[in-house]
Amino acid sequence: MLSDHNTFAFLNDDFLPLEGAFLHVSDLAIQRGYGVFDFFKVQENQPLFLDQYLNRFYGSALLMDLEVPLTEEALKATIERLIQMNGLPESGIKMILTGGYSANGYEPAAPNLIITQQPLTLPSPEQIDAGLRIITHDYVRELPRAKTINYSMGIRLLQQVKAQQADDVLYHRGGVVTEFPRSNFFLVTKDHTVLTPDKDVLLGVTRRNVLELAGRHYQMQEGTVTLEDIGRAREAFMTSTTKRVLPIVQVNGAPVGTGKPGPVTMHLLQELRALEEAQLKAKPD
Repeated sequence: MLSDHNTFAFLNDDFLPLEGAFLHVSDLAIQRGYGVFDFFKVQENQPLFLDQYLNRFYGSALLMDLEVPLTEEALKATIERLIQMNGLPESGIKMILTGGYSANGYEPAAPNLIITQQPLTLPSPEQIDAGLRIITHDYVRELPRAKTINYSMGIRLLQQVKAQQADDVLYHRGGVVTEFPRSNFFLVTKDHTVLTPDKDVLLGVTRRNVLELAGRHYQMQEGTVTLEDIGRAREAFMTSTTKRVLPIVQVNGAPVGTGKPGPVTMHLLQELRALEEAQLKAKPD
């Protein structure tokens, strides 16, 4: 995660050079992979949709019985100071809350809060035009509503994704689609209904914004999505903080629709960009 830029990180009560921000080996994040995190974009030195991300961060902590050591207002002030210190106008900020320094390597202690900021590269026009090829895997995350630091399955499947010359893996359980390791899934039906899974998924902030945008122009539905539905779909795409809206053109070697990015997908990407710009303009100088 280190970069050439001399960035600072926040660890509990201190701002430290990133290369000097460490946790003790007794932390449950290291001992048991126990913790939560969240991640949001910074554009023009302004965090986008910050309230939504903080709501999810505190919600994830609650689901994991972890207490965020800062109030929401104090956390916002800390983030603002970190942005000023680092001078990275286009970047991403990650907040991590760990299980703390456990005396026996199992029971949680006082959580540790880490906040880091790094340069961020969004998908290029070429990547958007090419679209994504994905594979599927039968798996459901534990506590899907919590954004935990446990990405073991996604990391384990990286070699399989690469071996099949794909870009990502879509989880399902018995043919019922859920989510990607780091993104939400959408499809567009033959009648131009925008559909996304509603169970066993992380409620992504970008997912929420795209649902709202889609509802202004198309029929929109949250519900059950199956692998068979993908085979009949006109379009498919993923959403996430770093990917915005990315078209999916192939699933398990079979084309989705025409096998090219579709007009609904590209329209929603344009609408999301406009929403981001509107939020930036709404910020006081």
